[in-house]
Amino acid sequence: MQRIPEVDPLRSTELRLHALFLQGTAGDALAYRRFLQATATHLRAFLRRRLSRWPDEVEDLVQEALLAIHNQRLSYDTGVPLTSWMYAIARYKLIDWLRRHARQDSLHDSLDDVDEGEHALFSSSDEAAGDARRDLTKLLALLPEKQRDAIILTKLEGLSVSEAADSLQVSDAVIKVSVHRGLKALATILREAT
Repeated sequence: MQRIPEVDPLRSTELRLHALFLQGTAGDALAYRRFLQATATHLRAFLRRRLSRWPDEVEDLVQEALLAIHNQRLSYDTGVPLTSWMYAIARYKLIDWLRRHARQDSLHDSLDDVDEGEHALFSSSDEAAGDARRDLTKLLALLPEKQRDAIILTKLEGLSVSEAADSLQVSDAVIKVSVHRGLKALATILREAT
């Protein structure tokens, strides 16, 4: 009895997208359109998982990521897995959106009282969560970009070390060291502040 080789779906997706991408950059408009359509489907699922609290933002970020992929298509290194490159671009767009969103949230004054102080609009736990989010954003801004991005991806977004490494196009060791040094720096900053 002959054994049927197992097909790795991730590998077949990578190969299919890579072939369409290369055909598209060589001038095949139909292949490029198929590449963008397939990529949009993958990015939509990727971003939907990470933006479950903001489902209305997913499509805008998909379009931003597709535009960035299109604009950076000539800089793609064919030695790097295409899907890693695509997801790295999508993660950067997501991180940019999260930063903008956090900045916008920190600019808004909270409405503490309604009806001349009779009814609180927000509970104290909501206010504390908002304060913590603003404080965290300020603290992370004090770190070097490499450490900040590694902490955001692994500790806040919940990516694995290897996923974060793929996203930032560095080794797993660089992510581990960046997270360790970043957390150590944050601890020092907090100790000195008290």
